[in-house]
Amino acid sequence: MSKRALLEVIALGPQDAVAAQAGGADRLELVTDMAADGLTPPRATFAAIRAAVGLPLRVMLRAADGFAAGDVAALCEEAAALRAEGAEEFVLGFLTPDGRPDLDAVAALAEVIDGCRWTFHRAIDRAADRDALRKELAGAPGTAGLDTYLTAGAAQGVDAGMPTLLAERARAAAGEPGYEPRILVGGGLGLGQLPALRAAGLDAFHIGGAARPAGWSAPVDAAAVRAWREALDQPVAQRA
Repeated sequence: MSKRALLEVIALGPQDAVAAQAGGADRLELVTDMAADGLTPPRATFAAIRAAVGLPLRVMLRAADGFAAGDVAALCEEAAALRAEGAEEFVLGFLTPDGRPDLDAVAALAEVIDGCRWTFHRAIDRAADRDALRKELAGAPGTAGLDTYLTAGAAQGVDAGMPTLLAERARAAAGEPGYEPRILVGGGLGLGQLPALRAAGLDAFHIGGAARPAGWSAPVDAAAVRAWREALDQPVAQRA
């Protein structure tokens, strides 16, 4: 029997979180300001969501749109405050102007969230060299908690990134160094893409707008999340 696929849903507040949990989400990514593609949420929002649901919560550490780290000291202060509030899992990821991983920024935050599990987010889809990024991070100090890459396989989304996602899954299955973290597929992901992804062995999926049929101005819809949960719970077709 195949293990249950992970479904992660973006939550902006407690109402989103409760609906996502009711729909069958396994984990939440907590952000604010989707106009900037998701920034660090206020500590009060984290506390309210944690009080409202029992799901694991991954909290975004990002101060501005784009993939530059910006004021790393201020971001570290916010990360420390979230840790003190009880946050145990995070999402982060920064690039240098030439598209390489910003190892200094990552190391600084990794030190603050010492021992916590974290996701390197879709900055990987903007990297100059995805393979080099993975291998640099795998060998960098303080990155032991890195257990997930959130990726569409391409900056343009899953449609364009499908070949890359399938290839990276194969490299992970082969035990290639740098490919140990779980692939969390997200970024323009649609229900129709699940069969091919699941058949390839991918087992973690991230949705934001897909959980909000009425748009980002409306809350998460439990029925929309349930549709994803039911699709992921279908038997996985075996690849020829």
